[in-house]
Amino acid sequence: MKIRKFIDHVIVHVRAGKGGDGSGSFRREAFVPLGGPDGGDGGRGGHVIFRGSHDVGSLISLYFAPQRFAEHGVAGRGQRKNGRKGADLIVDVPCGTEIYDSESGKFIVDVIEDGQEVTVAKGGDGGMGNVHFKTSTHQSPSEHTPGVEGDEFKLKLELKTIADAGLLGFPNAGKSSLLRCVSDAQPKIASYPFTTLNPIVGAIKYEDFSQLRVADVPGIIEGAADGIGLGLRFLKHIARSTVLVYVIDMAGTDDREPWDDYIKLRAEVEQHDATMLDRPSIVLANKMDVDQALENLPRFIQETGLTPIPLSTLDPENEGVKSFKQQLWDILRPVPRGSWGTGSRSAESESPVNADQEQIMPKTDGEVIHEEALKFAPFLDLNPRKVKKNKKRRK
Repeated sequence: MKIRKFIDHVIVHVRAGKGGDGSGSFRREAFVPLGGPDGGDGGRGGHVIFRGSHDVGSLISLYFAPQRFAEHGVAGRGQRKNGRKGADLIVDVPCGTEIYDSESGKFIVDVIEDGQEVTVAKGGDGGMGNVHFKTSTHQSPSEHTPGVEGDEFKLKLELKTIADAGLLGFPNAGKSSLLRCVSDAQPKIASYPFTTLNPIVGAIKYEDFSQLRVADVPGIIEGAADGIGLGLRFLKHIARSTVLVYVIDMAGTDDREPWDDYIKLRAEVEQHDATMLDRPSIVLANKMDVDQALENLPRFIQETGLTPIPLSTLDPENEGVKSFKQQLWDILRPVPRGSWGTGSRSAESESPVNADQEQIMPKTDGEVIHEEALKFAPFLDLNPRKVKKNKKRRK
């Protein structure tokens, strides 16, 4: 029996529906000696459609059911009745799913938005009934065409998690603890390496009701880009991240040197995809509640020339955690859904409103939330709606 697990790549067999056959019927009714042809057309076969969904986090449903066939179209009938179209087969896939042809490896499409629909196999057209072949010299045609076969492919689906920021670090660096500290995610936390076996995404929520998605992947070790450990398989899940967050174990767990960890992490990322190093990055000095971390921090700054953000995940309200969340916000500038739409905008992008007219949301850390702050909430619609009054009809 197959066990339930995280699936990020799968090969599926999709087949659209065959079109219904056209009818070669003739009209036969009482007192109608010269009825003539009345065969209807066949219905179109159903399409196979992949639809992006935020509610699906894995390709496990396609792993257990890799054959997805749409319904065939219904054949035409007499009395010029056309057959019914075959029902389209809609398959929900996670946002961030890339679709390839399994035989040639050719890239087909990338499903990245919630609700985005992609027709991967089109249904066949229905056949024509004999009414289409009637002419002045051919008044009793028996010709009718069969339905066309639908598209049939074998596709390779590969999931790349969509997140605004991706956490990178060696095993036991505290990435899962950090994700639980700053977001609503509940990853497994234990004192042994490779506690995280699957990518986990959490949402950081801010006072202006905006959100940022942060992805945690299994710990990366030296040689991950060459297939050692779990890194190569899951490095692709941070390929879409706008910001890379290096989580460094400043306490030097497992006899590691923090500065060496940072250099090795950069080297593995460069070997996997050198363009990722051009993205904005944040360096975190984790486990600063340990005395050894306080001793290693000056050496780390000296060796790398970087000043990381010191923090400890034992206290979600410490200044380091707040500084990390604020710096992440400053880079990505997420837009509250209730004000300017969805998504995020970088610091370099233009503001959707003029600087003089930009609305500033009041603070929401008190016991009473100001009325102006509620206008920024994505779940409230405070705009007054005009009620149309029905005019009385004149007699």
